[in-house]
Amino acid sequence: MKIKYFCPLWGWENHDFKDFCQRVTDAGYDGVEMSFPLDDREREQKVSILQSNGLEFIAQHHETSDKDVDMYKKNFRERLINLAKTSPLFINSQTGKDFFSFEQNKEIIQLADAVSADKGVKILHETHRGKFSFACHIARQFLQALPDLRITLDASHWCNVAESMLEDQKESLEMAISRADYIHARIGFPEGPQIPDPRAPEWHETVEIYINWWQKVIDRAMAEGKSEFIILPEFGPVPYMTIQPFTQMTITNQWDVNAYMKDMLKDRLKS
Repeated sequence: MKIKYFCPLWGWENHDFKDFCQRVTDAGYDGVEMSFPLDDREREQKVSILQSNGLEFIAQHHETSDKDVDMYKKNFRERLINLAKTSPLFINSQTGKDFFSFEQNKEIIQLADAVSADKGVKILHETHRGKFSFACHIARQFLQALPDLRITLDASHWCNVAESMLEDQKESLEMAISRADYIHARIGFPEGPQIPDPRAPEWHETVEIYINWWQKVIDRAMAEGKSEFIILPEFGPVPYMTIQPFTQMTITNQWDVNAYMKDMLKDRLKS
């Protein structure tokens, strides 16, 4: 099975998009994950630039934030339909709200299912703080209730929410691994969603825990006969990235860390 590595636009939104895509290509990534604007012309321009650089792309939804559930559904549907117009490999969605009820979030997921069926685009739901899947044990309830629910696994959020490395939630984590079709490779820890630098020796044990989880996802995908799998190294900018007091200078470089993650996982993950 071929593992492809994509680069997040996150952290580079204010740079020239053509320059960003060229840098992604030069760095050896296979594609990009990004949101797309609602404006038709601007959206099509970005798709054209990606294609001219030979880059595949995953469309990302993260914008919908309405606290009223009916307004949320309206804007969520509009965003998904807009993303589907780009003909992405799939849509990765940060879906629902942690304060919506189980039934409300379930209805939102089912709305995404309807858009997926109508537009012929796969939609994955990212495990993420603040969303329906904000905690490992809560995500398990949705996975049990919705057999067709497929996810983007980002366990960094769950470690932060649970203030643990999920040692006491193995069954819930295993269920998530069994339904993960995409990985966001960021490494969180009990007190935060992103360790300061995965290259630092003091984080070696934590890094190894995540590599073990990700290898389980890859092993399962291979057993299912999948021909390819996508991983997104997703160490983020400030405020995910630690800054020095007073100077506000970051302690490391986002681009370099994600490039390191890409190259390290190419060496470490067996497929």
